[in-house]
Amino acid sequence: MNLLAVGAHPDDIEFGCAPVLIQEARKGNTVQMLVLSRGEAGSAGTPEMREQEARSAAARMGAAIGFLDFGGDCHLEYRPANSLRLAQEIRHHRPAIVLAPHPEENQHPDHSVAGRLVRDACRLARYGGLAELRGLPVHTIDNLFFYNITRHAGALPDIVIGIAAVMEEWEAVMRCHQSQVHSLGYIELQKSAARLLGLATGTGYAAGLYVNDPVRLESLSDLVLSARSF
Repeated sequence: MNLLAVGAHPDDIEFGCAPVLIQEARKGNTVQMLVLSRGEAGSAGTPEMREQEARSAAARMGAAIGFLDFGGDCHLEYRPANSLRLAQEIRHHRPAIVLAPHPEENQHPDHSVAGRLVRDACRLARYGGLAELRGLPVHTIDNLFFYNITRHAGALPDIVIGIAAVMEEWEAVMRCHQSQVHSLGYIELQKSAARLLGLATGTGYAAGLYVNDPVRLESLSDLVLSARSF
């Protein structure tokens, strides 16, 4: 199975959903990461450094990685041209599952813009009449899920995935972004959030995803795990 994960910045995927992707890569699935900036506006690290950190992290995860230029960090715009560019990538990589930042607005506007662009791109990739996408065969994904990067409070996510088996590797992936983690407690924040979600849902550590559409099953009995701990 092909999976495509999109991040607005060089470390979004690693902090937001890397343990999920690590597990999928270990299962033999193909993981492609796509980053929409190089952290040009960041207070720490040069764009060249940030890109190299992301490439090192992707290699550790067993994923491929690519970068798109949408004007740079803090300049992502929600407009059709950018959604069409992402739709080209979806047609090229042909993923069954796409992961994107949650489109709800938070403290960084790029996160929500990226989520909305990916959501629209997943729809546009299936339209055969778009002139901008001619030359690439149409593609319909199976599922789009959203991940959180910095927001951990509030309601439980729609899907909870146990990640205890990859916690050590996830920490190593996050540490690839030394320009970002050397002065702030991002790693402990993410690990603590994963531990809290795990405790709340009956497992050691967990990652949460949010659905764009209802999850479809062949039968109710396919649900063999529970997120209830009481």
